[in-house]
Amino acid sequence: MRLDIRRVRALLLEVPRQGELAYSLLRDPRVSPATKGALLAALGIIVSPLDIPAWVPVIGELDMLALSMVAVKVFIEACPPDVVADNLAAIEAGESPFRRDLLRAGLLGRAKLGSVWNQIRERRRIRDLAPIEVRPQEVGPGQVR
Repeated sequence: MRLDIRRVRALLLEVPRQGELAYSLLRDPRVSPATKGALLAALGIIVSPLDIPAWVPVIGELDMLALSMVAVKVFIEACPPDVVADNLAAIEAGESPFRRDLLRAGLLGRAKLGSVWNQIRERRRIRDLAPIEVRPQEVGPGQVR
């Protein structure tokens, strides 16, 4: 069996889009909880530490990737077609729940980082303004000052 690089490349380029679609469908209230649960259970089994072939370098990881892709594909096919179409349209328009959440997380992360940085700068400023207190050193027996 010959490895077709174009097919592998196309498949790998499809992974992020399928992942975004799966995330959007998981967030969509029109998808049944049973369908969502099936995907989460499958992904849970896939990332379980009880995986025997994972010790094989590269192949073990590709195994996980392939199983994850199959689980996501089955999940997408189990969702109502109109819901999938709506979410695909939102992805194409750049308005998917995944992108909104990613943007929110990025903004929160930047805000939090900015807040921490401002606190550090403020502490440095206060430390630099504080008068230096000189304490006399205690001299013990046998010590020369």
